[in-house]
Amino acid sequence: MNRSDFWAPEFTEQHRDDGTILMRQKGELPAYLPTLADYLDKWANEAAERTWIARRNSAGDWDTISYGEALIKAKAIGGALLAMGLGPKRPLVILSENSLEHALLGAACFYTGIPYAPLSPAYSLVSKDHGKLKDIATTLAPGAVYADDGVAFAPAFASIAAEGRAEITRNNQSDGAISFESLLSGDPALAEAARATLTGETVVKYLFTSGSTGAPKAVINTNTMICAMEAMVRDCYCFLEKSPPIVLDWAPWNHTAAGNKVSYLVFTNGGTYYIDDGRPVPGKFDETLRNLREISCNWYFNVPLGWDMLVDALKEDKAMAKTFFSGLGMMFYAGAGMAQHTWDALRELSVQTTGREILLATGLGATETAPFALACTDIQDKAGNIGLPSKGLTMKLVPTGGKMELRLKGPTITPGYYGDPDKTAEAFDEEGFYAMGDALRPADADDFSKGFFFDGRVAENFKLNTGTWVAVGAVRGALVDAMGGLVRDAVIVGENAPQLGALLLLSDKAQAMPEAERRAALTKALASAAKAATGSASKVQRVMILPNPPSFELGEVTEKGSLNQRAMRANNEDLIARLYSGDPDAIAI
Repeated sequence: MNRSDFWAPEFTEQHRDDGTILMRQKGELPAYLPTLADYLDKWANEAAERTWIARRNSAGDWDTISYGEALIKAKAIGGALLAMGLGPKRPLVILSENSLEHALLGAACFYTGIPYAPLSPAYSLVSKDHGKLKDIATTLAPGAVYADDGVAFAPAFASIAAEGRAEITRNNQSDGAISFESLLSGDPALAEAARATLTGETVVKYLFTSGSTGAPKAVINTNTMICAMEAMVRDCYCFLEKSPPIVLDWAPWNHTAAGNKVSYLVFTNGGTYYIDDGRPVPGKFDETLRNLREISCNWYFNVPLGWDMLVDALKEDKAMAKTFFSGLGMMFYAGAGMAQHTWDALRELSVQTTGREILLATGLGATETAPFALACTDIQDKAGNIGLPSKGLTMKLVPTGGKMELRLKGPTITPGYYGDPDKTAEAFDEEGFYAMGDALRPADADDFSKGFFFDGRVAENFKLNTGTWVAVGAVRGALVDAMGGLVRDAVIVGENAPQLGALLLLSDKAQAMPEAERRAALTKALASAAKAATGSASKVQRVMILPNPPSFELGEVTEKGSLNQRAMRANNEDLIARLYSGDPDAIAI
């Protein structure tokens, strides 16, 4: 690892009498172009032939779009959408997954000032009643809706059909639908005229929160938010300016991590983005491995489960490991805590393969922060340090319920939720700081420059009947790590109970064991975890296996596989009662 490849931040701190702490990097955020349209013009002019985005076709070859082609097609598509009446008050909604067409539609929209909203395909393909999709359509009143496949998404189209609302598809068109191909004949002059009116405050997109506690909220994303966020990324990961980023990524663009940070990390730095049609799930991960044998990335992201699966493959395939690590500038994980054994294995493999330490890191952000906010760039012996606030942000830590609650202010913070002034007002404190709802604890209480650890969601935490607060996030992470690969995730329970318990989501390894062997292994691991705990608020003493997988419909799990602790506790009250009543299926120590 070369230290010049990453920032060397210095900070100012203010400690108030009420225990509140303000922390900010010295110096100003480096300059950035005001709109994403400026970046498309820039790279189409400076690197017209360079591939911007690529995806494998049915024959297994890579279909590519260069920056020069992207500009031409974005103008044509943008002109067609404007001619259909789309604009700031009539946005485009995209129902389907990552694709070249999805990328071009997004470029056409941000080039012409048409807001767009990429939605979770699960709202259309998994949901039975399309409830969340209907809520979103009511909020946005879109002028057009796009999906790759007209047949697969036909029920979703029907559920939000409205007079004057166009349906656009790539294939399998229904009667009255507009073909994506026809958009390429749009008038670029219309797009150029609209492009001239753009400012930093022009809305690029609406990204929706999970909606696990109600209807999804439409987070407003402006040009300034996104462009300032990528300036923070460049300031932090300096190596991205030395060579254009090369990224292979599967994560969905309806999430801020991939849809904003990763995709625009590539785009604003003139890099190349390979769409990975694999997923970190059985039956689809082979496609990811196929791609990684071919594409050598210099920045790579995955969720912890994906890293777990990738470690095993890298150990077995030395040639793939060489391709994977050879040009890598850093490895990044998010979405959940990483198990220590995975962390150790990745570091060891990177050194064995390249002879150098490759940064393995995480950070913290939210849809409302664009999302890049805190980042760690120091080599760590253990997983979990989320780092320090980015240049341009002011971090505020407020004592709340025995924890330090994180709040942020800066150019990357959303102006609010579209069509919901009440929720917008609730999200900001009296000084205009966005309240993240996350708690942090310093790695070193005497030196905040050592970074911070996630200390749980303030709303997830609860008290035992002793009045002791439980930091759910920290307890969950420690338990999953201590279970030695037997558990994919855990729901921490015990509110108003004398001791902590957990509901376990088993790993494939544990599910394959004979029942008696599995119970013995879980009991042994639980005893070991409890022995390492420091008190009643961190010691899990009883567990039960979740009989059913978490439900997306019920808001229990996100697309990235993270569990919603509150929803899981609320929806499994009977199981929790059994856990504390001496049920023979419970394991207690």
